[in-house]
Amino acid sequence: MEKLIITAAICGAEVTKEQNPAVPYTVEEIVREAKSAVDAGAAIVHLHVRRDDGTPTQDKARFKECIDAILKVCPDVIIIPSTGGAVGMTAEERLQPTELPIEMATLDCGTCNFGDEVFENTMPMMRTFGKRMMENNIKPEYECFEMGHLDTIVTMVKKGQVPGAPMQFNFVLGVPGCTPATVGNLEWLVKAIPAGSTWTATGIGRHEFTLAAPAIAMGGHVRVGFEDNLYIEKGVLAKSNGELVAKVVRIAKELGRAVATSAEAREILGLKKK
Repeated sequence: MEKLIITAAICGAEVTKEQNPAVPYTVEEIVREAKSAVDAGAAIVHLHVRRDDGTPTQDKARFKECIDAILKVCPDVIIIPSTGGAVGMTAEERLQPTELPIEMATLDCGTCNFGDEVFENTMPMMRTFGKRMMENNIKPEYECFEMGHLDTIVTMVKKGQVPGAPMQFNFVLGVPGCTPATVGNLEWLVKAIPAGSTWTATGIGRHEFTLAAPAIAMGGHVRVGFEDNLYIEKGVLAKSNGELVAKVVRIAKELGRAVATSAEAREILGLKKK
């Protein structure tokens, strides 16, 4: 079994300091949380950015500032900027990070309910995102929140509308209004991916670690972080993203799975550092 790639989604667009004081907003705080995650064993940082007051933004300059600052202290880490942004942003806003020299970016695979909101990813938007990533040689991480998202993006690959093999999927399960975070649902999705693909499991909220453990045992990869979950255990707020990553490392050790470095993750994902 190949080594485990751990991704840390360090801040997201929705969580706030009122929910957990350690949620990062400023560049300095984002660097602090990225370093804590990498030091604990994360090979990838999934990155949203905020204004200093916590407002989510897709501003290209803010992304560049944060990416450059992270790479100064974690020079080998893989950074995956979000093109999801925050609910209500336009496609043009969301695409700004793809104008930077990045290795990977997320590509959301369909519209879905997102709690009380609707996260819009129309087919024309997805074709636009796919075209940009093919033009700029950016490997997508395909974000699937619903089972139909997987079939949609595989069909788009066959039509040449988005980048193809080798594909990397992130199955985000447990979002209110979307596919529940069960082992059965994860197994169904994994069985349907194209041969040669890699995949990551993301459990939202209380499902973060209960989905991580079966994903590790199944040979997949794992994402944790403040974007998805603010607690290290029931009722106990996590002090850092690094604390969440360290828990996954402990689970992996108990299950006999070695953890990948960023260099090893690049090899597994078929990346060439830019």
